[in-house]
Amino acid sequence: MRKHIVAIGLLGLLLGGCVTTTDQPKRQANPSEARDAYIQLGLGYLQKGETERAKSPLREALKLDARSEAAHVALALVFQQEGEAKSAEQHFRAALASAPNSARILNNYGAFLMEQKRYAEALEYFRKASEDTFYAERSRVFENLGLAYRQLDRTEDAKASFERALRLNSRQPLALLELARIEFDEQNFVPAWNYYLGFTQLSAQNASSLWLGVQLARRFNDHNRAASYALQLRRLYPASDEARALAESESS
Repeated sequence: MRKHIVAIGLLGLLLGGCVTTTDQPKRQANPSEARDAYIQLGLGYLQKGETERAKSPLREALKLDARSEAAHVALALVFQQEGEAKSAEQHFRAALASAPNSARILNNYGAFLMEQKRYAEALEYFRKASEDTFYAERSRVFENLGLAYRQLDRTEDAKASFERALRLNSRQPLALLELARIEFDEQNFVPAWNYYLGFTQLSAQNASSLWLGVQLARRFNDHNRAASYALQLRRLYPASDEARALAESESS
């Protein structure tokens, strides 16, 4: 099955300023400043993939402010990365209890639910996040909304969501690729090809996108592109389902 990429809008950052990973933040007279310093420290470790080290400062932040949505989201992302779904969900929900209308938290939680294959639930959180017209990553929320609709076989709603994402930010490769797939499936090859070419200008390829490119290039007798995509697919993803489909198409 094709893997869906969900843009989490991860560390945006949760707080302003630079992230550092000194062993301990400088002692702060102001508790809120100390809390923020611990959060920044935890985020620094998280960005480096050091999830075990991230937990301690984030727990210290929560000792100073048990309702800190930033600390809860950071811990949720730590546990999500570690595959601890139950703990991740507890912290996402704690963050939403403190900031129920935060588009960033709603989007991140929706992405977590997508990862858990809880698509209908994810859809509702993405919908709520999309209502914030001032959210800086709103185009990504609509991408995520489209992905959730796709998983629920609501193709027209998915298409509308991806188009909305592109109206907000025309340089969204995931939306372009998903629209190319939808149009290809519906045998609308001209718009599919146009969306696909737009995608190739913005993003690296994977096995699924390369196979789509081969099929579209063949439709338009673009032999050079078809051969190039096929070569990349065979060399980079030789064991993939798409490479096997390519081999079958060449032998038939």
